[in-house]
Amino acid sequence: MKIINLMEDTCGHRECLWEHGLSFYIETYRHKLLLDTGATDAFLNNAAKLSVDLKAVDTVILSHGHYDHGGGIMAFVKENPHAGIYIRDKAFGKFYHRSGEQKRYIGIDERIMNLPQTIKVEGNMKIDDELFLFTNVSGRRLWPRGNAELLCEKDGLAVGDDFSHEQYLVISCGGKKILLSGCAHNGILNILDEYRRIVGGEPDMVISGFHMMQKSGYGEQESAVIKETAGELAKMHTKFYTCHCTGEEPYAMMKEVMKDKIDYIRCGEEIIVDGTVV
Repeated sequence: MKIINLMEDTCGHRECLWEHGLSFYIETYRHKLLLDTGATDAFLNNAAKLSVDLKAVDTVILSHGHYDHGGGIMAFVKENPHAGIYIRDKAFGKFYHRSGEQKRYIGIDERIMNLPQTIKVEGNMKIDDELFLFTNVSGRRLWPRGNAELLCEKDGLAVGDDFSHEQYLVISCGGKKILLSGCAHNGILNILDEYRRIVGGEPDMVISGFHMMQKSGYGEQESAVIKETAGELAKMHTKFYTCHCTGEEPYAMMKEVMKDKIDYIRCGEEIIVDGTVV
């Protein structure tokens, strides 16, 4: 099994492009799949540089309905028109980022909705013995503070996003369970609570952004939330890899608490577990 970061906010491979976005390529015994496709077609360049054959991909999972995760889908389908694309049915809503009195559209291309290979996921879904999707995380324990800037449109009004368009991938392979999320907008602790309820136990590995990045800096309250989250995660046997929307400063705070239980994966890097490339 192999996991390669095809797109992330920071450079980990000198020949790779990088942008504010996320994309992972994953090989299991049964599948070659993508989790997200970055903000643009730049991940196609990185796949070529890293000798990843995107034409062989059979499955695409979109973690949620924001452009920095689904912006490369239309470019991907030109390369590969056959892979099934699993998207939460609510991911086709209208989503915005608010900055002061201004709001910017951050949703995905509406054309994706009508692609013949698009599979709209209405709830939890078992794809097969390796791949399982779950959604509808309702907990609000240590909810990321940056969520206050994110909106969705309901009945013609822009309101706070509840992130019901977010879904999470569980891979069962080689005796391991790996949980992957895009931004963990619903809060990584709440996502793990739902994982325990549905799947049971703790995953062997979690790969996710934690949506802790803030342009305005980190005050005492923000830092306390980050460190408390890290303290909860450090109690688990799970190995964590983070990236993208976590941010460098929050990662440094978490690393101080979690030590070797957490690492950052950058664009172009692979994850090594038990002496094998995972």
